[in-house]
Amino acid sequence: MTITYDSLLSEITAPDGRDILDPATGELVGKAPFRSVDVLDDAIARAKAAQPAWASRSDDERKALLLQAADAIDAAAEPLAELLSREQGKPLEGPNARFEVGACANWLRATAATELPGRTLIDDGETHATIHYRPLGVVGAIGPWNWPMMISIWQIAPALRMGNTVVVKPSEYTPLSVLALAHVLDTVLPTDVVNVVAGEGDLGARLSSHPDIAKLMFTGSTRTGQAIIKSSADTVKRLTLELGGNDAGIVLADVDPKAIAQELFWGAFINTGQTCAALKRLYVHTDVYDDVCRELAEVANTTPMGRGLDEANVLGPLQNKAQFDIVADLVDKARSSGATILTGGAPDAEAPGYFYPTTLVANIDNANPLVSEEQFGPALPIVRFESVEEAVEMANGLDVGLGASVWSADLDAARAVAARIQAGTVWINSHGGVHPMIPFGGVKKSGYGLEFGVEGLAAVSAPQVING
Repeated sequence: MTITYDSLLSEITAPDGRDILDPATGELVGKAPFRSVDVLDDAIARAKAAQPAWASRSDDERKALLLQAADAIDAAAEPLAELLSREQGKPLEGPNARFEVGACANWLRATAATELPGRTLIDDGETHATIHYRPLGVVGAIGPWNWPMMISIWQIAPALRMGNTVVVKPSEYTPLSVLALAHVLDTVLPTDVVNVVAGEGDLGARLSSHPDIAKLMFTGSTRTGQAIIKSSADTVKRLTLELGGNDAGIVLADVDPKAIAQELFWGAFINTGQTCAALKRLYVHTDVYDDVCRELAEVANTTPMGRGLDEANVLGPLQNKAQFDIVADLVDKARSSGATILTGGAPDAEAPGYFYPTTLVANIDNANPLVSEEQFGPALPIVRFESVEEAVEMANGLDVGLGASVWSADLDAARAVAARIQAGTVWINSHGGVHPMIPFGGVKKSGYGLEFGVEGLAAVSAPQVING
């Protein structure tokens, strides 16, 4: 059966549900069925009941079903992308809605292709010990509103591959996208292997404390992550936490500003800056500072922003009013401090939607709130430095450390600087790219635990050593 946009929406909405509005226009997208804690408890019970049969399937069977799920997403890619664009706001084109849906299918395939076999640890004639990776049971997943489908797959795919079942609580802002994704998965997967329950924050609190949730995966703010750590303590839950970041980029003096401008721009402004591992504060050597600012402004001024369904656009609105207000307040504080607004900084108060113009802020102090607080939107502060030591000190000066980047024509010099930066991932001459085979996770208050690749599979497994 062919899945259309209308048929997809009819499967996941409810007449008495919560209104979900398009952040670009304010128009109704659909009514999301927000459920109670009792409904969540029932979903957990069903996931628990379904888990033994799922775990008893062979690894090859589970891999085959993940591949079929990827094919199902591909077959429904256009209606999924349209719904995502309407609900989240991101454009269809560019590294946005179609890209995100495609990434869901690609991640399922990559997860199916990744191997985590048991292995012999020691066999010396006296001692024989092997390690094996067993299912945990039911994995809980709490996702964000910025990449709702893709991050849900990041949580679902490895958990399923290792024999767990999953209960997902999507963000209140983007529940329809995740419900639609689950509907497509359900056309292939056994009943109750993946369960999505939309609702308020009390559902997340229940997931983090429920005794039948063996592992919780969370992507979101540091503050919420800290609450999850506390509420999961009584049940000693395993946790993977990908929390807030305020990623630094360091541009060394030997770069060609024009050559790096596009990569710098998209490192900061992918998904209109609404990405955990986006470049959020840029440190530029004084020798190339003015040229980098000029080239970035040129890219910003020629990159179209608007409603996502218009395929000419590659930047969209902020997803919600709360985030719009955060960005506007931080830019206003920067302006009041005497910083230079190179471009943007003046949203149209009369226009519909939560559009904040692409904004570059120069001549700003490192202590300014736009630098020290995560803006999570289309506003990039550009700080001047004179020595590498100064740049590294500023980059390491915050209590978060998700990602960072170093930009240089000299790879050895860049790698030497990268080794000094306190971040889970440091990119060289790019920023924010992730790969399904490369582990990803933060340090400091950006969380703990690794996703992707072999390490990601291990993180949703219970290692068991057999000694003898």
